[in-house]
Amino acid sequence: MNTTFLKEAEIDRKWHIVDAAGKTVGRMATEIADVLRGKNKPTYAPHVDNGDFVIVINAAKVHLSGNKEDKKLYQKYTGFASGLTKKPASFVRERDPERIVRQAVWGMIPRNRQGRQVIRRLKVYAGAEHQHEAQQPVPLEV
Repeated sequence: MNTTFLKEAEIDRKWHIVDAAGKTVGRMATEIADVLRGKNKPTYAPHVDNGDFVIVINAAKVHLSGNKEDKKLYQKYTGFASGLTKKPASFVRERDPERIVRQAVWGMIPRNRQGRQVIRRLKVYAGAEHQHEAQQPVPLEV
């Protein structure tokens, strides 16, 4: 089996939209990460970035399984001594509901130059409104 070497001009990037209302975070994030990296295409190669754009709406209504709403902690480090802050998922959902989805998807993408390039194609919105109607996104079933 031969590896496909796509040039930048040959890559066809499509736009997909996902409604996250009532969906489980982890299961949805794996599907989104695959589309962002291009694993759903027959021309996939790990060294070529040929993924699509993904818009996630209703991120505030996403479902966390079990008792993760109270037990799961999101942590952030400021860079200063004793600057580690830990917040439960319920607090993060109130302040920055997009972070729950963004961080779940980021956890499934490689930590390298290509991963940082891939994550820029993820657009997450807390409500049902988004500013990408001109791109005519296609619904993605997850």
